Amino acid sequence: MQRRWTIALAGVGTAVVAAGLSVLLVVLLSGAQPVALKRAAPVRHPHPRPVPHAAVLSQLVSPFTGEPVKAPSRVVVVKIDNIVDARPPTGLTSADIVYLLPVEGGLSRIFAVYSTRIPRIIGPVRSAREDDLDLLRQFGRPGFAYSGATPQLLPFIARRARVVNLYDTPAYFRDWRRYAPHNLYAYGRTLRAEAPGASTAHDIGFRFGPPPPGGRLTASFSVSYPAASFTFRWSARSHHWLVWMDGTLATDAAAGDLTAATVVIQYTVVRTSRFREYGVPPPYAESVGSGTAVVLRDGRAYRVRWSRPSPDGVTTYTLPSGARMTFAPGQEWVVLTTTNWAKAGL
Repeated sequence: MQRRWTIALAGVGTAVVAAGLSVLLVVLLSGAQPVALKRAAPVRHPHPRPVPHAAVLSQLVSPFTGEPVKAPSRVVVVKIDNIVDARPPTGLTSADIVYLLPVEGGLSRIFAVYSTRIPRIIGPVRSAREDDLDLLRQFGRPGFAYSGATPQLLPFIARRARVVNLYDTPAYFRDWRRYAPHNLYAYGRTLRAEAPGASTAHDIGFRFGPPPPGGRLTASFSVSYPAASFTFRWSARSHHWLVWMDGTLATDAAAGDLTAATVVIQYTVVRTSRFREYGVPPPYAESVGSGTAVVLRDGRAYRVRWSRPSPDGVTTYTLPSGARMTFAPGQEWVVLTTTNWAKAGL
């Protein structure tokens, strides 16, 4: 009667071991004298071992910061007050991208983009301006949190802007330790919960990687609006740019100093808006078009060109060689400014 043999084999080189055992069994069953077997040569694997699942996940990075993320998250943009009486802001260190935009009187306002992290509290929240709308479009359909707008602009945002409108939500509250209008804040997680249909983070043109060759050693770089000034000072100890506003080191009420891994000083056309504020047209900083820029990273300044051909397109930053400018992973600050403030009536 023919016998059946079942042998469980596991580990590296199992095919060689199985073949050797098969020969031995045949010899034993036939009654023949066993023949000495030679040591089998180790089997070399021609293909790399499979990458563990956790390692695959770690390769996913945010298109906004270049830092590892588990999955793309919804985008929420918040307009934040930035005059002296409104400082320090709260929750700004958690933003992926911080834009500085000119407003009436030559002052500035913050356009903060959140996706990777959402802080518990964000603010002080302030009103929208017309130039926000072009900036918003590069993010798809983000959630947009703001305190209001002029009577002409407010319905325009509600009906025509491609956003999840977060103007009227239960996320807002007043901090009565501050004076109005610099005391309106929002619960960050409530904002995100109120925007279930918001777009998730996707490529807007930023590229991350080692610094390119060249660049000029730069300890600090300053840029001014007619009634506001900003200086970015390189800290070799923290390997970040410290943010100074109007001569004072800028801080976050919840998280210490404001810093940036990369700073973009983007020179553009600043004209007047068609929607008046306090009886006069405020500045409108164009984010669609092209021009020159200075990119600060790793203690160096790089002269580049920026280009965004359409509102739905990405913004590219290109070195004189034609190569794409790479950013350092982390939070970016983008300052939209001009060399001709007279065109904005300032």
